[in-house]
Order: sequence, then structure tokens, then C-alpha cells
Amino acid sequence: MSALLRVENLVKHFPIRRHLFGRQTAVVHAVDGLNFELDAGDTMALVGESGCGKSTVGRLVLRLLDATAGKVWFDGEDLMTLAPERMRARRRELQMIFQDPYSSLNPRMTVEQTLAEPLALHGLARGRERERAAELLNLVGLAPQYLQRYPHEFSGGQRQRIGIARALAVEPRLIVCDEPVSALDVSIQAQVVNLLQDLQRRLGLAYVFIAHDLAVVKHIATHVAVMYLGQIVEYADKRSLFAAPRHPYTQALLSAIPIAEPGLKREQILLQGDVPNPIDPPSGCRFRTRCPYARERCAQEVPELRAIEGHSVACHYWQEIMAPQGVVERVVVNERLVRLQSAFRGG
Repeated sequence: MSALLRVENLVKHFPIRRHLFGRQTAVVHAVDGLNFELDAGDTMALVGESGCGKSTVGRLVLRLLDATAGKVWFDGEDLMTLAPERMRARRRELQMIFQDPYSSLNPRMTVEQTLAEPLALHGLARGRERERAAELLNLVGLAPQYLQRYPHEFSGGQRQRIGIARALAVEPRLIVCDEPVSALDVSIQAQVVNLLQDLQRRLGLAYVFIAHDLAVVKHIATHVAVMYLGQIVEYADKRSLFAAPRHPYTQALLSAIPIAEPGLKREQILLQGDVPNPIDPPSGCRFRTRCPYARERCAQEVPELRAIEGHSVACHYWQEIMAPQGVVERVVVNERLVRLQSAFRGG
């Protein structure tokens, strides 16, 4: 079965000009040569530090931004070459859930108007818009009597549910979730993530899930792509990546995940320095300026994203970096120690 979404050599450079109509003086390397696939019903998480290009990728996939180069194949059709009319028809199948549920809703529109707008735009549910809006609210766990309320009358979690209902109104097949829970309280985050998973199972949705919180990613993703400065440095299925990260940047990110259980400790890997300027990225490996294992070759040669033991890794020295007990394995050892201590105490 072919992938629902396939991204090939995707590039986005933003020009920098001295003034509005001045000549270009530099470019921001926001996205540089991304490749990944996503099957129907799966979730591909894009993770990385702020400014690594995650949200830009989401907008390129939906063609809310025009790519500098590359292709985005959706159901066998290259979205980058579609005429406006054909792209408008495709937008029914491609939707987005935004990070801030309040700013993404029109404060002057009731919930009913918000949900009826995409229906009218695509000519759906004619004559039964109110009924369809009530169905959508019920689908996301809200009562139909909320239809006449305005966004300011809801909590953050409820507003995000309305945003999800709006995305579902046109019956999409792929939804880009741009940090959909980062603005919510932790307890509400879990409810929204569980809702997204339930909707995925019921409707067969595919998600591109953009996040910086790896604890959330571990709960929802089927595959994970780790981005650094516009490039993917590691790609694997969720279980493999969390169990044995291959890239030093992935190891550092995973080491920062808090552990809720008392007595468990994780050896955190602290990266030195700041993320380099995307206007002038480092030569060779872009991570080398912060990598504790960097060598001369790293400055001269760009590491290729190669398939290695179920992962795709962009690192020259991944085998030497992998310790006998990786980041996650050290946590397992500590956990066993805690259990043994508890057993000795009669716990």
C-alpha cells in the first residue's frame, strides 16, 4: 500500500531584504531537504527545539506556504503543482489544528457560525448546517447547547475541542496538529490527546503532530522525526526511537524528559551553546557546534540520513556514540533498583 503522504527533498528558504523592494541580501534556511512518508491512520511526530522548522513543514505540507523546492505527494498527487481550483478541492482532505485555540477562533462568531463556515465554503450539509454543527460538537465531547456561545465563554480545553470540530467539519483524511496542546494545562493536555487518538481510530485519520514535548509524542506518535536546524537528524518508529536513540541530539532531548515516579533518576545530557543562526548554518553537520562528539570530518562532510538498524540517522559516528547502556536503558536499570529496594523493605 502506497503512503498517503510522501515528502521529497522539501526546501523552504525565506529571503531577507534590506527593505520591502530591495535586493535579497541573505536567506533563512528554514527547511533543507526533508524526506518522510505517512500512512493512513498513522501519526508522524515532528520534534525539536523552537526554530528548527517544524511549523514551517506543517504549513508547506498544507501548501499554506509555497516551497522553494521539493515535492509533497498526497494520495499520489503532487500538491505543489496543483492549479488553485484543484488545490481548493484537495483542502477538504487537508486540515490544521492550531497551537492557540483562542486566537484561531473568530471572537465575533458563535460556535455554530464557526462550524458552518467550512461547510458553506465546500458546499457541504446544505440545509442541515445546524444539525451537522451539533453532530461535530458531540463528536468532540461538547453539548449541542453550546452552539450559540462565543469563544470567550469557553475554557482553553473547550476552545481547542471546537478547533478540532472545525477541522473535522469537512471530513479530512490528514490533519496537521501544530503543537495543539502546548497552550493547555497538563491535565487538559491528556484529555485532548486522548480525544485525538479516539478520533483517529474512529475516522481513520492521519496526523502530522508537531511538538516539543516528547512525553506527549511518546503517547500519540507511531513514528518520530527529530529535526535540528531545518533537517531531520533521526527518524524511526516510536518504540525504537525511545528505546535506543542513535543520534546525540535525540539522546539529549530524551534525557530531558521528566520522570514522574519517585526514586527514578535520569542522567541528563546538557547541550552547550545556542542553536546556530539559520541564516548562516554551520558547514558539514549542523549539530557539530553543540555536539560533544564532533570531529574534523563533521565540519567538512554533511552526514547522510542513512537507514541503520530500523532507524534513519544523520551522524558519522553513531556507532561509537552508542554506549552499552543508552539514555533509556539507564532509566530501566534505576527502575529495577527501586523495585529491588522496595522488595527488601517488604513493599
